[in-house]
Order: sequence, then C-alpha cells, then structure tokens
Amino acid sequence: MTMMTTTRRGLLGVFAATMVTAAPTMSNAFGILRGAGDVRRIRMYSGRTGESVDTVYWIEGEYIKEALKEINHFMRDWRTNDATVIDPRTIDIAAASHRLMDVSEPYMMLSGYRSPKTNAMLRSKSKGVAKNSLHMKGMAADLRLKSRSVPQMYAAAAACHAGGVGKYTRSNFVHMDCGPVRTWGG
Repeated sequence: MTMMTTTRRGLLGVFAATMVTAAPTMSNAFGILRGAGDVRRIRMYSGRTGESVDTVYWIEGEYIKEALKEINHFMRDWRTNDATVIDPRTIDIAAASHRLMDVSEPYMMLSGYRSPKTNAMLRSKSKGVAKNSLHMKGMAADLRLKSRSVPQMYAAAAACHAGGVGKYTRSNFVHMDCGPVRTWGG
C-alpha cells in the first residue's frame, strides 16, 4: 500500500507538471480522451458522507483496478450503502470536463449510483427523476463546483460529445452520463 501511495504521489506530481489542457479529440468511436495524455485523475468529495476521492485511475492506456474500486465505493448510494461498478466512461467524461474548465477544486458529488429503491423514492418526490435513470446502472453522476457556474460546467461536459449532459441551474448541478449523446435543461 505504501508503494502504491508513493507511486500515485509521484504520478500526480508528473501529471501536475505536464497537464494537457487541450480539448479532447472525438471520433465516432467512444474515445473521450484521445490525445489528452497518458494519465487521468478524478477529484471529488461528498457532502453527505464527508468522504473524498483524489486518484489517478488511468495510466498509459490502462484503467487502474484499485482506483476504480475506490471510485465505486465512493460513488455508492449513501442512503442504502449499496454500491455497483461505475462505468469508467462516466469518470472519463467528468475528468475531461474538469480538465477543460482548468480548475483544481474537486467536484462535489451529489449523486452517483442510485439503488432502485432510492431512485423510486426520489422519483416520487420529483418529476425530474427518470424511471430508468442511468444512475441505477452506474453510468451517471450529478456534480457541482463552487468556482464554476452551472452553464460553464454544462458547456465543458457538452464539449466532450460523449454522453448525456443535463443542466439544473435552480438546483446548482450538472448531470453527466455515458449514455447516448444528448443535452437538456434550462
């Protein structure tokens, strides 16, 4: 474990020194970060659980299994404590958007995985919750940044052309998912 921490710290230093800020190049294939470097990092915290994650999850064309497990646990349904495998493409979209906004602040994650029970409860309280939400498949995240507006976050995520992006200005968050490319919200 100490060796992994040391390696990650070293990689984070290298990453910070060589961070690529250019927009990702997209093609018809799902290639969210083509040409965007060999290291991908995600930083988030949860106001609900008090937990945070700051990890390099991709190095030189490979996802890091231990980092993905950490992300899966972090993004669990905090109401039921149920977890699932988070689709790494969702993390890729969030990481690419974060990079495009050129911020150091971690995302505040409002919602990652949702169990069917939690989704049904939220749906009973709001018309804005989809019956077959991609949150239940580990394919979506609702995120917020203090230093960027909802329109700025929305524009960065939409620029990735890699999934669904929803703008929730009144609730101050952006939905990002790795489903079909589409946008919504006002």
